[in-house]
Amino acid sequence: MPTTVKDVYDYIDSIAPFKNQESYDNSGLNIGLMSDEVKGVLVALDATTDVIRDAEVMGAQLIVTHHPVIFEPLKQIKFKTPAGRLAFDGINLIAAHTSFDSAQLNAILCEKLGLTPTEPLSVEKGVPIGFICECARMTPRKLATNVQKALGTTCLRYNDMGGEILRVGVCSGSGGSFLHTAIDKQVDCLITGDVKHSVFIDAFNAGVTVIDAGHFHTEDIFCDYVRELLEKKFPDLVVQTAPSDKDIVSYLF
Repeated sequence: MPTTVKDVYDYIDSIAPFKNQESYDNSGLNIGLMSDEVKGVLVALDATTDVIRDAEVMGAQLIVTHHPVIFEPLKQIKFKTPAGRLAFDGINLIAAHTSFDSAQLNAILCEKLGLTPTEPLSVEKGVPIGFICECARMTPRKLATNVQKALGTTCLRYNDMGGEILRVGVCSGSGGSFLHTAIDKQVDCLITGDVKHSVFIDAFNAGVTVIDAGHFHTEDIFCDYVRELLEKKFPDLVVQTAPSDKDIVSYLF
């Protein structure tokens, strides 16, 4: 029997149930038909125009992304937009976003950083969001350096509050909103991405170090992990991480 979009969808759902996504999210099948046959799959963090071009060149019938290609309801579909281009080309897209964050991604991030989770950072709908981890005794600068090396972050920001880091909160993506939850749980440091200025100020006033390792770099670990899962589950499929999956932001130093 040929592999279908539904087969891939059901497998991802078994690992990270789509029902556990946040109310604002749009995880699941964003573009396409469950019944479509799949021979090639491309995995990426985002459905950028370059990633879609990769799928077109490689003849992939399905893209699996972390971030949905459709977040808000659409009143018009233009063919040159990512969603329109996928629909026009007949390329299916499954997004595994907040459902995957809670089920898998933060655990993968902790492992990547060499940190062992001891309890959830927060719990929503009975599902853990981020983790609290115990850390080998080290300075904020040493921990920030370790994070940068582990994730290959191009430009890492942090506030060095001195002392030694022993207890760490970890939340992939944009987790600055969990700062006060982390403070309540007596962390010395919160590791996340997309940290707003006000979050850094609140952390400074509370004496807590915050490490902003970037949204892209704290979540791009999704791609190789999912590719490996799909390769093992569906050996008949050609599964690749998109060559154009990269941080699209440039930095000046």
